[in-house]
Amino acid sequence: MTRRALVLGGGGVAGIAWETGILAGLAEAGADLLGADLIVGTSAGSTVAAQITSGLSLDELFRRQIDPTAQVPELAAVLDGDAVLALFGAAGEEASDPADFRRRIGALALEAPTVSEAERREVIAARLPSHTWPGRDLKIVAVDAHTGEERIFDKDSGVDLVDAVAASCAVPGTWPPVTIGESRYVDGGVRSAENADLAAGCDRVLVLQVMEIPGNTDLGDQVAALRANGARVEVVRPDEAALEAIGPNLLDPAVREPAAKAGYQQGLRAAPGMIALWD
Repeated sequence: MTRRALVLGGGGVAGIAWETGILAGLAEAGADLLGADLIVGTSAGSTVAAQITSGLSLDELFRRQIDPTAQVPELAAVLDGDAVLALFGAAGEEASDPADFRRRIGALALEAPTVSEAERREVIAARLPSHTWPGRDLKIVAVDAHTGEERIFDKDSGVDLVDAVAASCAVPGTWPPVTIGESRYVDGGVRSAENADLAAGCDRVLVLQVMEIPGNTDLGDQVAALRANGARVEVVRPDEAALEAIGPNLLDPAVREPAAKAGYQQGLRAAPGMIALWD
């Protein structure tokens, strides 16, 4: 039996909009990917993953991105891409191994001034049509800020869905680490922006990659490993029009409408290839 995985990467509110748009465009053109056996969500992708498994239609989720009257309130923030890359680069140079790197980023996140956890949780809760885990195989990725260990949340983890998504979306230095039990968690993108390796064992894998980070080979290595084990894998990134719509600040709520519309048009064009992959 063919097992299919949909991997949704990080990318801020712009990434949520683009991923929602491209999935809606693909579905409109006959490539409905929501029947995936496994969905992996990281950061922005965790929001989209929770939304598309909530029972709400893609049409309505898309409308909530492009209709200003239907958009949920977001906290404004500025993501300085160069500063983030410099921060991660410095931590990477000093770290002795991947876990040490994640601990260093976690330590910085724990010390950074941010809004309160409660304020940020309200935003995440408003994004999700349902606060109950779906019966589907959904994996949401976060990282323990103290230990650097990854945590894969699912319906059997005993963790509230809103908290799991909030943890996965806790961009270091921008949003507060999320308290779950005795630990605090940061963005799953600290491990990998896509975490496509969690789709191991699937035969067909579609990865939506919002951000391409210069010098970062994580996704390439993960895709190569999946293919070496017999999987057919496709990676879809924003095209030129979508990149222009997304702009330089992935956390800017103002780009939701243009990013979603650009994603939708890209999805319409990409559908034939996705149908060939999925079927």
